[in-house]
Amino acid sequence: MEKQKLKFPEGFLWGAATSAYQVEGGNTNNWSEWGEKNAERLAEEAKFCWQDWQQKKFPEMFDPQNYISGRACDHYNLYEKDFDIARELGHNTHRFSIEWSRIEPEEGKFNDEEIEHYRKVIRAIKARGMEPFVTLWHWTNPVWLEKKGGCESRDFPKYFSRYSEYVAQKLGQEVKFWITLNEPTSVIASSYITGMWPPQKRSLLAGWKLYKKFARAHIEAYKHIHAADPDSQVGFANILHSFEPYRRKWFLDELMVRIGKYITNRRMLNLTKGYNDFLTVQYYFHNRFKFPRKIRTDGLPVSDMNWEIFPHGIYRIIHKLKEHNLPIYITENGLADADDSRRENFIKEHLKEIHEAIKDGADIRGYFHWSLLDNFEWDKGFWPRFGLVEIDYKTMERKIRSSALEYAKICKSNEIDD
Repeated sequence: MEKQKLKFPEGFLWGAATSAYQVEGGNTNNWSEWGEKNAERLAEEAKFCWQDWQQKKFPEMFDPQNYISGRACDHYNLYEKDFDIARELGHNTHRFSIEWSRIEPEEGKFNDEEIEHYRKVIRAIKARGMEPFVTLWHWTNPVWLEKKGGCESRDFPKYFSRYSEYVAQKLGQEVKFWITLNEPTSVIASSYITGMWPPQKRSLLAGWKLYKKFARAHIEAYKHIHAADPDSQVGFANILHSFEPYRRKWFLDELMVRIGKYITNRRMLNLTKGYNDFLTVQYYFHNRFKFPRKIRTDGLPVSDMNWEIFPHGIYRIIHKLKEHNLPIYITENGLADADDSRRENFIKEHLKEIHEAIKDGADIRGYFHWSLLDNFEWDKGFWPRFGLVEIDYKTMERKIRSSALEYAKICKSNEIDD
């Protein structure tokens, strides 16, 4: 019996994503300084943070060097080689970020040489037949800004506005799609609620105030980008979780779900209403609440980071976003999978859910897998392997994984088998 084909809309964008700090190498910012100061502590704490099977599979987590970004993937120098791979894999789009600390290494002093570097990056993407999606802020701040309070600074929106205006004026004619901020709620949660990320300040009040700071920063950047090119398309990258109660119609479980959906999925959208040309989905997490905490779901497969794999969650998220009547791009979706045993199925099962959402009326226009390359995973370091392309961090050799070749078939044909 011949397999049914699930076709995606004509002109659908297929690609992958990266972020500057995670792949470029040679960056100096708040995260690089924090990593160097905390490497030994992170290596020591790994024995308490991860399960036995993870510790055995990834012993590098106990090496302090794992937590220092260093050369990362040397993408700053090897970007053309990496884009050649993306083209070979049938990608027609690529998302990357500009590193603020390169553009404005000192307060108010902009580096035209670095702007020209990113102009070359953009043109290298376009020369290979790919549409660039440019992110202005992917969690890292220049050191001078961090000394002034970082994201928590009263003037963060002003500083980000000045930076985004400069980049938009310099590169606005080169780029159609812009993402202002990447996952602001991830920073709120991990830097100011759990206190795991820099500046490791556990403060509900500070975290709550950040919503409005990030919203103002996004809105100002939106205005600057449209002033530079009225035809630009601008949004922000929103991490959206799948939430469900452990017990249906159980008030406290349902309450936890409502709170989770509001603070994670909806508040930033509400605060930026009218200033998004498209919406985004960055989907990794499935959360079930049994008051007063999250619980694991029995029987679900997990990634190397022990994150539950629940493809139907992305359908639920998209179904809710339809009410905004805006185009939707899946700007991140992926998993840590060093032995590449789950990635192919992960991609296909999520794409089936996305196709179902399209069939049900969602205006989804593109999918970016996270990530094109293995990369430096923030406070986890190098051991989680998210890439379609495997990186040997000693030699910088690139090796295309088999799952990437399966994804390439989808990209080139614009369809998947049902």
